[in-house]
Amino acid sequence: MIKKYCIVRTYSAGVFAGNLEKQEGKEVLLSDARRIWYWAGAASLSQLAMEGTKKPETCKFPCAVNEVKLTEAIEIIPATEVAEKSIREVPVWQQ
Repeated sequence: MIKKYCIVRTYSAGVFAGNLEKQEGKEVLLSDARRIWYWAGAASLSQLAMEGTKKPETCKFPCAVNEVKLTEAIEIIPATEVAEKSIREVPVWQQ
């Protein structure tokens, strides 16, 4: 899965989507990563990774960061091209 766009669920930091650069055990390095703070239009992370969101206007995805190291990854799901495009096109959520 290295170099693929993936959704990563962590034990305590939440869910992120980005390019998987490196994995060593439960430690994952993502580039161009967005936190998936709240999603709608997909019943699960699996569906989000396969189909993307059907309700991008309702999702809350903050801006992307260049890099993030996640130390407790418990699920890594490669995203399809359709899902990646959908996630990347969700407007940046700001409060």
